[in-house]
Amino acid sequence: MFAQLFSLFRRSPNQPLIDRLHGEIMAAARQPALFTEYGVADTVAGRFEALCLSAAVALGRIAALPDPGPAVAQEVTDALFRHLDVALREIGVGDVSVPKKMKTLAQGYLGRVGAYSGPLERGDSEALARAIARNVFGDGSRAQDAQAQRMARYALSWRAELADLTVERLLAGPLPQRDAQHVS
Repeated sequence: MFAQLFSLFRRSPNQPLIDRLHGEIMAAARQPALFTEYGVADTVAGRFEALCLSAAVALGRIAALPDPGPAVAQEVTDALFRHLDVALREIGVGDVSVPKKMKTLAQGYLGRVGAYSGPLERGDSEALARAIARNVFGDGSRAQDAQAQRMARYALSWRAELADLTVERLLAGPLPQRDAQHVS
């Protein structure tokens, strides 16, 4: 009984790696260019969209690595959701409402990652741009279609930089990053 209780407080041996990857994905999602040049709304919803795309790019590649890639990708996803839980509480969402909000966020995350994964794996810029336009921008104006196409090029260029990622390189870090500002 006590062993089970104490296991709740034990840190994963991968925790430094998980923390680093979480930070790198969050940094990619918070690049100012995504908000100032690409037109992602600088709101809680817009930041969530940037996080979903960044996670789809990085974690999709990490999950495709040999062991421990899939487990690491899952642990980072879990860390992202722990962070979202804390963030909801910090912005004043009540304890009773947090589980419902988290369920909505999880469904949205899984839907977006599912929509982005296939086009990312195939290198299909058009399909990825359509998914981004639908999820990030919603209304499909011509200006936003152009922004979605630029975001698709950015995501695919980052995915290409991650193509040579090995388990050894993942463990040594940091992840190769792509500067969103320099993608036209």
